[in-house]
Amino acid sequence: MSNPSLSLHHIIRKSTLTENAPLLIMLHGYGSDENDLFSFSTELQDDIFIISVQAPYALEPYGNAWYTINFDADMGKWSDNEQAKASRDLIATFIDEAVETYPVNKSNVTLLGFSQGAILSYATALTYPEKVKNIIALSGYVNKAILPENLDKTDFSKLDFYCSHGSVDQVIPVDWARQTAPFLKALNIKHVYSEFPVGHGVAPQNFFEFKDWLGKRV
Repeated sequence: MSNPSLSLHHIIRKSTLTENAPLLIMLHGYGSDENDLFSFSTELQDDIFIISVQAPYALEPYGNAWYTINFDADMGKWSDNEQAKASRDLIATFIDEAVETYPVNKSNVTLLGFSQGAILSYATALTYPEKVKNIIALSGYVNKAILPENLDKTDFSKLDFYCSHGSVDQVIPVDWARQTAPFLKALNIKHVYSEFPVGHGVAPQNFFEFKDWLGKRV
């Protein structure tokens, strides 16, 4: 169920509140779809209006991506940063559309992203800090190539990040994620960083920790 007039395909779970509900937007990882993170919604507090979004680029044979990941002759991996920036801006537009369309509080918007969705959550929040309040970034990292310049001159005082990573992640190295906390601290951005003894996924204790973190903020 979604509103087809919005720029990204999505599914929703309505809030028990009929107006001014906190909004949570879910951004899935590479090769997945809007149903993936939506499975969390039954466990999250029922006053949150949840939107799970499908990324714009279709993959073969199934799944979607926020941007292409290519492999060169040496099997080196590189991301299409121009596509990533376009998706970042598309998410920002979608936030505007969502707060206009649904009975939610535009001052209480949370992004929850996994992997590629987490990378885009960082980029969207750091590029458009006025549109977002809380960010839950699971198994991702800060890709500085898709951020604006002069971050040190931007007001990030409203933002609050929950960041987590698997200590044995075989897809996105944990060393990349460990650079996140110092990066956010240097910008005086509120944040929590946690690691769990898992691979590229969300451990149950990871879920309960971010659920508790979110519950204190919405």
